[in-house]
Amino acid sequence: MSLQLFAHPFSSYCQKVLIALYENDTPFRLRLLSAENAEALAEFQRLWPLQRFPLLLDGERAVMESSIIIEYLQRHHAGPVRLIPDAPDAALEVRMLDRFFDLYVMTPAQKPVLDRLRPEDQRDRFGVEEARALLQRSYAWLNDRLAGHTWAAGDEFSLADCAAAPALFYADWVHPIDGTFGHLRSYRSRLLDRPSFARAVDEARPYRPLFPLGAPDRD
Repeated sequence: MSLQLFAHPFSSYCQKVLIALYENDTPFRLRLLSAENAEALAEFQRLWPLQRFPLLLDGERAVMESSIIIEYLQRHHAGPVRLIPDAPDAALEVRMLDRFFDLYVMTPAQKPVLDRLRPEDQRDRFGVEEARALLQRSYAWLNDRLAGHTWAAGDEFSLADCAAAPALFYADWVHPIDGTFGHLRSYRSRLLDRPSFARAVDEARPYRPLFPLGAPDRD
């Protein structure tokens, strides 16, 4: 099998790529990055000294960064589901939303989580409050945008939804989506019902005790 994915099922950015792989039933070998899998860890560190996962290995070619991996898969291992539209303007819209979910949902959602891992006397309360405020603004913008939309960029599931699914999944654990944001809450539910993401969520269930803030008893 030529494709190997160095990843962990509980990672949001790994789930983003797993969704793309599952959407197209793309065959691959998961190289689990965990303390118990020293061989995979050592190879991953050799391939990518920055050690940010996921990483896709296609033969001898290493591909980094979740959005780039998904685009690479469409170019070199295409399936029936095209996650980036062929039309240039539609593709720009999808890529913009992909960046929005990564930068303005997933990044601030990570701040309270990472802050909890710090020694108590080194925590950044101001930074955490800033992150929560950014999430709230992002939720409001998304709620308005999603009115009348099935998926992030319209009627077709895309790269933007691959990014949105894990980002909103974990963000709602960190900073719950207010009940007034009905369009956004419904969209998150649709993502959870999507078979590709439902599979990724189920595969990550055994690792929920690792969540530093305490995983809620839902989803």
